[in-house]
Amino acid sequence: MSYTGTIAGPLNLDPHWCRQRQQRICELLARRGLERAILTSHENIQYATGFRSHRLMRAAVCLEADGSCVLAAPNAEPENVAADRVVTFEAQWHCTLRQDQMEAALQALAAAVSKSPRLRTGVEHSHGSPYVRLLLDDETGDPADIDADLWRLRRRKDPDELTMIRRAIDCTAAMYARARQIIEPGITELQVFNALHAAAVEAAGEPLTALGNDFQCNSPGGPPRDRAAQTGELFILDLGPAYRGYYADNCRTIAVDRQPTDEQLTAWDAIVAVLDMVESTVRPGVSCRRLFADAQAMLDEFALGVFFHHLGHGFGLFPHEAPHLNPNTNWDDVFEVGDTFTAEPGLYAPELKAGIRLEQNYLVTEHGVERLTEFLLDL
Repeated sequence: MSYTGTIAGPLNLDPHWCRQRQQRICELLARRGLERAILTSHENIQYATGFRSHRLMRAAVCLEADGSCVLAAPNAEPENVAADRVVTFEAQWHCTLRQDQMEAALQALAAAVSKSPRLRTGVEHSHGSPYVRLLLDDETGDPADIDADLWRLRRRKDPDELTMIRRAIDCTAAMYARARQIIEPGITELQVFNALHAAAVEAAGEPLTALGNDFQCNSPGGPPRDRAAQTGELFILDLGPAYRGYYADNCRTIAVDRQPTDEQLTAWDAIVAVLDMVESTVRPGVSCRRLFADAQAMLDEFALGVFFHHLGHGFGLFPHEAPHLNPNTNWDDVFEVGDTFTAEPGLYAPELKAGIRLEQNYLVTEHGVERLTEFLLDL
């Protein structure tokens, strides 16, 4: 099996949809009684403006409650971004990266925006910096943390975001096609990792933001080792390539010799039944915690193995976002239109060598789900 998809050139977020997202942030500011937002994380800057700097370079954004947006970008003004004004700062001196880029970015931003008295400001506490104070009046007090509000806004994916996610999923399709070509007794995990990395880069047409986590054989997961796959073992591949910041995340399990045992096939059937249940059950308003409980009950009926991890999670600009298909009492999410999420039931036992996990990606629609991953589930 080979990957036959076609790549039509690089993708970026659409400035029109970026402006729509800026408007949602402004509505958030109004609800919180705030007049300005300062964004400093790669993810939220990209979400709002379409600009994503190199991973070793920083940027900053000031979004006013009236919708005006200023971007501080490293080195040079980027093209096709949703900002009313772009200022630049030197992220490098004579080609050497500065380690104080965040200070430089916020200094450039502070010089470009007004410091009105008593301006109430929202910031990302998880990406906090003392230099944010450069944009605050001394009388405003501590800035408000809007992290959770921004994470909440990012749940509903816009069409341009879905296009980026689908490109990342194309990369996984290419990776699994290559895996089914090369996995056989004797191949090492590192060889598989290298070949799949190449396949993803070829599909993307450029280097990726991320690649994924699990590349181990005869193991529930982990980074690749210099270990040869053996006859009778199962190879779990949990792949999470990110295209220009937007993640995919899906898993397949492949029998090394393409001859799964009866026990392995029975476990596979039980896991597929959970995925079928997810597809028939999920719609807006359904409880994620209840869905996890239903999946746990189905897998507990299976004689082998144990299901010891989450059923799935949202994904987008971060590999694990809301909604959380998880029994932890810290979350009690319900599915919403526009969520992109994974479902990844698994069974693990020595008899299975050492387990099977299968993972699909979905988009929540008004009436159910759209499956985004159409490639083979077969062992």
